[in-house]
Amino acid sequence: MTDLPDLRQVRSLIAVADTESFTKAAERLGVTQSAVSHSIRALETQLDSKLVERAGKRVALSQNGTILLRRFRAAVAELEKAQDDLALLKRWGQGRLRVGATHTLCTYLLPSVMQEFRKLYPRCEIHIESGDTSELIELLDRSEIDLVLGMGGREPAWTRFETIFEDELVFVVSPDHPWAKQGSIEMDQVEKESFLVYARASETYRFLKSTFEEAGVRLRPSLSLGDMGAIKEMAKVGVGVGIVAPWVARSEIEAGTLVAIPLGIGRRSRSWGLVCHESRHLRLVEEDFLRLCHKIAKTLIAKDQVKAGQGRSKTGKKKKA
Repeated sequence: MTDLPDLRQVRSLIAVADTESFTKAAERLGVTQSAVSHSIRALETQLDSKLVERAGKRVALSQNGTILLRRFRAAVAELEKAQDDLALLKRWGQGRLRVGATHTLCTYLLPSVMQEFRKLYPRCEIHIESGDTSELIELLDRSEIDLVLGMGGREPAWTRFETIFEDELVFVVSPDHPWAKQGSIEMDQVEKESFLVYARASETYRFLKSTFEEAGVRLRPSLSLGDMGAIKEMAKVGVGVGIVAPWVARSEIEAGTLVAIPLGIGRRSRSWGLVCHESRHLRLVEEDFLRLCHKIAKTLIAKDQVKAGQGRSKTGKKKKA
């Protein structure tokens, strides 16, 4: 097996590529010019490949050197991340986690995630901020938090979004509601019904409103509530038809206190995931946190498929006259 280049050789090649000079590369690294030259020659011998070419006073990488440079930069970036992780471990005990999450995720996803996260990092300093996705992204922009768990689709260009899971909204009604006993829901029934919806300033409401509009159906919210638990309770006592994600009402659906009915309007999915600065490299504690979010989310939505016997909506695209 060929020996791997040592770190001095890696740093020497990067410095020469950046400065286009052995002298300036040596100054950057704080070593002699001969030390840089020796590292490059040793690397070329080890790899049996010409890596550096001279063009007058200018030094440039060969094609092979350019290919190698890209790998070297990635390796050094990973080493620097590891160094940062160790520095945080020394400073905070076992790192620091600053996360913003929507109210719904704080209630239904994060408790299980944090239970497992605490086992991995019992001394990690944790800060969790709750709010709507747009509000949390503002905190991210001000560097008050490092990561956001929220709904995707309208994040700024300076951010990066990684999907954790997707879902579809459903109607939820009391078992005594007329819809619970029907095999299907007609268009005119949907347009006459009053709905219990999540806060109008939220991404969920914007998503829901655009979904109804694209299907040619008018959304008539009778109550706008900032808590999913309140929506479910209102639906149970027949105040209106709730609109929630199945994983939010799983226990009630399984217990039979609520009946879930597919929206049947365009079948649009919501994407939930992690938002951070586009150039940010996740630290070790953040990578483990994200991994646990993926793991718990799979369990959370595993039973969310609404059974055919629970009713089916016929609210497809409204025909134009």
